[in-house]
Amino acid sequence: MPTRMGRRGVVWKTPTVTADGLKLFAAVMMLIANIGIAIVQNGIIHLEQYTQETLSQALAEDGHLMLVSGIGLVMQMMEGLAVVLFAYLLVEGFRNTSNFRKYALTMGLFALISEIPYDLAINGKILEFSSQNALFTMLVCLMMLFFLEMIKNGQGFLPGVLRVLIVLCALFWVSMFRMAYGLGMVLLVADLYLLYSRNVLKTLLGVIIGLLYITGPLAFYGIWCCNNVRKDRIPKYAYYIFYPAHLLVLGIISKLM
Repeated sequence: MPTRMGRRGVVWKTPTVTADGLKLFAAVMMLIANIGIAIVQNGIIHLEQYTQETLSQALAEDGHLMLVSGIGLVMQMMEGLAVVLFAYLLVEGFRNTSNFRKYALTMGLFALISEIPYDLAINGKILEFSSQNALFTMLVCLMMLFFLEMIKNGQGFLPGVLRVLIVLCALFWVSMFRMAYGLGMVLLVADLYLLYSRNVLKTLLGVIIGLLYITGPLAFYGIWCCNNVRKDRIPKYAYYIFYPAHLLVLGIISKLM
């Protein structure tokens, strides 16, 4: 457990958290954020019925609507914590996996399974192509890591250019298909992988990227406290199942409201 010496010889102990604890916390933050979108924004406020002008007028005239909108906005801000933590866990998962092909195929399969629940919860439709679910983003990031790993020992100008091109390709794909968390997730994963052993620079750059999500920088405290112990008290496949399952439930509840 990391410690810090304070004044008068008082030893301050920094709390530790396992990788499983971080994963569970990230899942909870994602759930809260998606409740803010599916239940509050889509189910209670029905944001799609407003234009920017009419929404501003409605908020000014209705204090209750303003309160509910504020609560939903705060809930959606928890998304930043989830994005940073999932980026960190993806890099750690890639570095520790014994079977990359199985890892990628599993993520790809659940990305396909999750698309209809995602569209229902986030966009209010059974099938909608304006955005894609976050597992597709993570799959693109995983492939980016695969290609970066191939040239990890390369030194000099050409390997550096190739690294930049690989990251740019990942950014292109997540932007082209409007994948959830796309830009921030790719940049965070690239930062956490390429600067893996340079903790200060990695954290500083990660905090700057995390500002895309407002609350993102706060997640680096959890990463700093992580001891990377993996006990898998909750089976890893439970998290894959949880993603489409919670989106489906939220989507149905939103439709019934």
